[in-house]
Amino acid sequence: MIVESVKFIKSSPKAKECPQTDIPEFTFIGRSNVGKSSLINMLAKKKIAKVSGNPGKTLLINHFLINNNWFLVDLPGYGYAKISKKEKRKIENIIVDYFKNRVNLSLTFVLIDIRHDPQLIDLDFINWLSNNNVNFKIIFTKADKLKTNQKEEKVKKYIKALIKKIKISPENIISSSKLKLGREEIMNLIYSEL
Repeated sequence: MIVESVKFIKSSPKAKECPQTDIPEFTFIGRSNVGKSSLINMLAKKKIAKVSGNPGKTLLINHFLINNNWFLVDLPGYGYAKISKKEKRKIENIIVDYFKNRVNLSLTFVLIDIRHDPQLIDLDFINWLSNNNVNFKIIFTKADKLKTNQKEEKVKKYIKALIKKIKISPENIISSSKLKLGREEIMNLIYSEL
């Protein structure tokens, strides 16, 4: 899919301050340091999200208008250890508020670092999305860091953990921003929802 135009619209601290339109939204979220900014930049084919060596930089709901017909929404990352409990609560509140109050949310992409074993914080978050009827898919990031057989093993392990914990097996895509892997599949999923 071709991205013809990308326009930053605004950063918002809460759902009611987000753009008031009926344009469909496609949201990206994951634990801090999961490679979200790099993935967003790969999809947009330009540097729109700040990539930082220090995780936890996204603290607001960021709306980017793509091709004048859909929003790419960059949400704060969750689970970053090096911030205060107060900051963590603030981020959790932003995330919950967004998912509970955005009526034009079409699809959420939950980003998981493929190198790690299933983490409770991710499983709990996916469970919460499922319980709140949020339409989501999983993107496994940083696939360039593993060999092919390791990637397949890690994905199987993750899906097994999800089935065991919350009885679901969501659709997933393996990606690598470095190798531009998974871009077409992600964009096809977005365009199938428009």
